[in-house]
Order: sequence, then C-alpha cells, then structure tokens
Amino acid sequence: MEFQVGDKVIYPNHGIGVVESIDTRSMSEGTVTGFGLRILANDSKVWIPRDSATGVGLRAVVKTTEVEQLIDHLADSNIDQQANWKGRFKENSDRMRTGSIFEVAEVLKGLTHLSLRKALSFREKRMLDRAKFLMVSEMAEAEGASETVMEERVDRALTKAFGSEVLSASSTPVANA
Repeated sequence: MEFQVGDKVIYPNHGIGVVESIDTRSMSEGTVTGFGLRILANDSKVWIPRDSATGVGLRAVVKTTEVEQLIDHLADSNIDQQANWKGRFKENSDRMRTGSIFEVAEVLKGLTHLSLRKALSFREKRMLDRAKFLMVSEMAEAEGASETVMEERVDRALTKAFGSEVLSASSTPVANA
C-alpha cells in the first residue's frame, strides 16, 4: 500500500485521515516504516505500520464512480441482516471494521430499515449514526461536495428504498456523529 504525505485516506471506523508523515520507528521486531495519520473528524493522530495497512483496511478515498454505485445500492431495498440482536450487532460491527464503504452501506441500510420498524438500542443507534457519518463524509470528499448536500442524497436514496418515513427517522445530523 503506497501513500504519499498529504494523501487523504480512509481508516476504518474512524473516517478520513491525512497522511502527515511516512517514517521509520524502532520496534521489538526491528525498524518498521509506517504512516502517521491525522484523523479529520476528531484531530487525533495514529501511526500505522506500512505492512499492516492493508490488514487494518487503510485505503484511498472512493472514486466518484463508486459514489454513484453506493447511491444506487442505498436506493435498493434488498437487505440481508440477522433478526437476532446479538448476531446482528456482531455482524454489523465486523462490517464496520472491514474498511469497505460498501459494507458500511449495508450497515446503514439494515439499521435504517430496522429503525423504521422499531426503536433501536443505544448501541445500534450509535452504530447507525456512525455508519451514516462515515458514508456521507467519504462520499462528500470523493465528489468535492458539502456533507449537507451528500447527506440529502443519501437520505433520498434511503427514502427511495424504504419510503418517506426515512427522513423523519434520521434525526442526528451527520456532523455530530
């Protein structure tokens, strides 16, 4: 995985980060080269060994063509999700950690659909908000659009899939997630 200083990358479950440094550190296994990232959402810093970057899901921001695929995917009402809370939460947590925005889209779709049928638990509501934040912020970055505009597109796609109740159910603005 090759990134340059200044590149914007996606760090799973944290969102967009900027590569601020590529440096070598002494570790017990010898010298290790890695990426110093600053996570934009909370201004935190992380260091990821280059050899572990793919394993933790570090990747480039999606392309504009993928944004359109994601919008189409969100507008499709097909859902694959476990009925059991414990199994569903584990499956969704695993999806969020993969680093794939398409997996995050599955979490967003599934939890949005579920929230229209019943109240979500605190943990699932938090995961829904996080999934929406991750989707909207990355897609906005990819298209050079504002998060507000992208959130409206996501809401329209989900409304197409599940009906007008989606807009009233999405109460948390993306910026707060």
